[in-house]
Amino acid sequence: MTAGQGFTFGDATELTTSNPIEVTHQTTGSSMTSSSSRGVGFYFQYTVLVIGVVGTAANGLIMYALIASRQHTKHVLIFNQNMLDFVSCVFLVASYSFRICNIRLDGTLGYWLCITLWGEGLSWGPYIGSLMNLAAITVERYLLVVHFAWAKKNLHKSMIYSAAAFTWIGGVIVVSAVTIPTSDVVNGVCYLLHCLID
Repeated sequence: MTAGQGFTFGDATELTTSNPIEVTHQTTGSSMTSSSSRGVGFYFQYTVLVIGVVGTAANGLIMYALIASRQHTKHVLIFNQNMLDFVSCVFLVASYSFRICNIRLDGTLGYWLCITLWGEGLSWGPYIGSLMNLAAITVERYLLVVHFAWAKKNLHKSMIYSAAAFTWIGGVIVVSAVTIPTSDVVNGVCYLLHCLID
């Protein structure tokens, strides 16, 4: 095919089925290796690691500001949201640091490392709790704005603290119920959610 000719799908089929084509990129003075040789997964892991570090720092700064201004007792669910996000980011950094080290998993310890670090169980628990906490914040704000008189009379601090505690417990229970029965370690490799996929 010359440079002036058009290209059709039939031509692409002929190219892929007849002879293999070797494509090389050459630069002047040196040879260059492809950046895709490491794979997308390599860059994805480091990107998530950086996002986790930035998220940890940002949520830590917000929690510090709430404590320093003594607003953490007035806005319990907002402070709880930042705590959940902070803990989730800390464990996200731990999980991806563990993945980058590529440790072989064996025995009971390997199984629990598979569930908690490799499978990100430690970071998913606070994340699911964070979603529950957002719902609790929405309900609290709705009651305070739309039904102010009722909320002033009936919405006690104990209810708000109970909602905050429920988000932590609920997140751990949901993640444990999904992760523990569906994870396994076979020949040093962690398999997650394998019963749900089969």
